[in-house]
Amino acid sequence: MEKHENLKTDYIHHQQSSVLKVLSEIVFGMQDGMVSTLGSVAGIAIGSGNHKTVILAGVVIIAVESISMGIGSYVSNRSEEEVDERKIAEEKEELHNNPEEEKIELHEMYVRDGWSQELATQMVNEAASNHDLMLKEMMIRELKIAQEPESLSVRGGIFMFFSYIVGGLVPLSSYIFLPIHSAIPTSIVITLLGLFLLGVGTTRFTHQPKLKAGVRILIMGGIALCAGLIAGIMLGQ
Repeated sequence: MEKHENLKTDYIHHQQSSVLKVLSEIVFGMQDGMVSTLGSVAGIAIGSGNHKTVILAGVVIIAVESISMGIGSYVSNRSEEEVDERKIAEEKEELHNNPEEEKIELHEMYVRDGWSQELATQMVNEAASNHDLMLKEMMIRELKIAQEPESLSVRGGIFMFFSYIVGGLVPLSSYIFLPIHSAIPTSIVITLLGLFLLGVGTTRFTHQPKLKAGVRILIMGGIALCAGLIAGIMLGQ
């Protein structure tokens, strides 16, 4: 019964870790989509004053950046997975070829962590009697890998791609439905509000103060906005 409960707990933690990883891709994609597109289209709108130019530029920016971000997310996550997979494969080989040396290493790590020599010996013998448990202990204590990597690279890239598009459409949508003189302030207000709410929403998982999280992401959007406005004013002169 106890073993069943432990397996159930491990499964829940594993699922939570996977969910949080995907959510981080979604949040980052939406955040970057809103921040980058807001600064770009605001600058282009002020610099050109041309409604069609702003929409065309916004669509191009969102299309190119969403693909770039999606590919970047995939490559980054897949590289991490491959590194972890290689380390685990090497550890499995070491456990097979040099089991006694691995037991000595694990014993030293237990003692280093504060366990007594006697208890460390008992724990090593118990772990060594179960190959999966021994591998898990070496992964956690030597490799600093909590679990065998789950392939989330493709899923992460897809979520990043679509979340960037959704985020980018927030500042661009005002230019689609409103004349340019009304779209500029509307886009700025809606996007900054969206960024603040996105920051507040992340606190459900990070447990950070809501105001602090909202203001932090709002400042990032403000910096991008200022950069875009300055560039638009300078180039429009």
